[in-house]
Amino acid sequence: MSTVWFSLRRRLLALLLGGVAAAWLVTMVFSYIDAHHEVDELFDAQLAQAAQTLLALAAHDRDHDIEDFGEAAHKYQRRLRFQIWRADGKLMMRSNNAPETALTATSGFSETHDDDGHWRHFSRWNNERTLQVQVSENHHIRDELIGHIAWRLLFPALFGLPLIGLWVWLATRQGLTPLRDIASQIASRAPQQLQALSPGSAPEEIRPMLEALNSLFRRVETALETERRFTADAAHELRTPLAALQAQLQVAMRARDDAERDRSLRQLQSGLTRASHLVDQMLQLARLDPESGLPNAQTVDLAEITESVCAELGILILDKNLDFDFTSEPGCTVSGQGEWLRVLIRNLVDNAIRYTPVGGRVRVSIGRAAGSCRLEVTDSGPGIPAAERAAVLRPFHRLNESEQPGSGLGLAIVTRIAELHGAHLELADSPIPPGLSASIVWPVVS
Repeated sequence: MSTVWFSLRRRLLALLLGGVAAAWLVTMVFSYIDAHHEVDELFDAQLAQAAQTLLALAAHDRDHDIEDFGEAAHKYQRRLRFQIWRADGKLMMRSNNAPETALTATSGFSETHDDDGHWRHFSRWNNERTLQVQVSENHHIRDELIGHIAWRLLFPALFGLPLIGLWVWLATRQGLTPLRDIASQIASRAPQQLQALSPGSAPEEIRPMLEALNSLFRRVETALETERRFTADAAHELRTPLAALQAQLQVAMRARDDAERDRSLRQLQSGLTRASHLVDQMLQLARLDPESGLPNAQTVDLAEITESVCAELGILILDKNLDFDFTSEPGCTVSGQGEWLRVLIRNLVDNAIRYTPVGGRVRVSIGRAAGSCRLEVTDSGPGIPAAERAAVLRPFHRLNESEQPGSGLGLAIVTRIAELHGAHLELADSPIPPGLSASIVWPVVS
């Protein structure tokens, strides 16, 4: 866990310091360029002013012979030199470090590179063009001054960035305290503790994460509660048929003759069949998770699969002498898993057959309306009161007055499969009173 927090702090530190350093560097570059330009302008102005001053002084001494100035008293003076020339080409005056040849052959500003170094020159004639002044300055003076300016710009960065880095480190450490608190809350919880996390003083940025975690806890709690309820209901439902099987077995073992034993064994076999059917349905229901999505979804023809299911249940229809009718419209195709849809249809039709009395009526129809497919199964059985229709969709719920054997899982399985296919189950009064109409509606595959 500490590695995660350290990595997050390090990333924030790198991003913030990188941004500050980049901004500082750009500022330094532009400041350096601007300072270099201003220094050049300043020193050029000084060269021009010095030349003008020398011209004014030389105008009073134009008839004097050449004069050399003594050694420079200041280090910067040794990097400055000048010459004053007469129009006849005679050198009238020069600094001690200036040569006896012209410093430059160009009027105005110019630069030269020679064995003496890099020099910046300014040459100017007086108005009468009788005297010319040439003033030169070693470029090292400017470079040295610019270097001082650059160092003054760099110096705060060398000391400021570490201080900023330390501050950012401490600030992010303090700022990530709510995350550490939440991590501690989660780490200290037992697996069964799924109550919502308390955001407390959590910053706005991590509240979406807390809401997502709390939503996850609610879904996990709902799933666990569903599993607990399913386990309890399954145990209750299995207890009754197992007790009946044990009683039938004891009766068979105590039978006084073969006829009584055979009758007990037939009842035992019937109980085993019902228990096996119950276990199969429970396993089907446990495997159906509406949030897991459809495996291997394909285009399924509802009419074809429904006709096949009705044919398989034909024996039950004939045994009860039912008035059975199946109708369908062409083009009713949906996206789904064929075997699960077969289970859905079988449960609906099987429920209608089992709850319809002998000689009753069952209608199965498939049609299209408003961009959807509709499978409707109606019967003339006892129906389900409107107040009970929501309850019968829960696993193991059966009507008290029902005398038909069953596990109470059929409609729960239908509901789960419908949800997986983006469809929904509708229960209503049958047009064949007092029966039930069960309809599945889902979108059409174009």
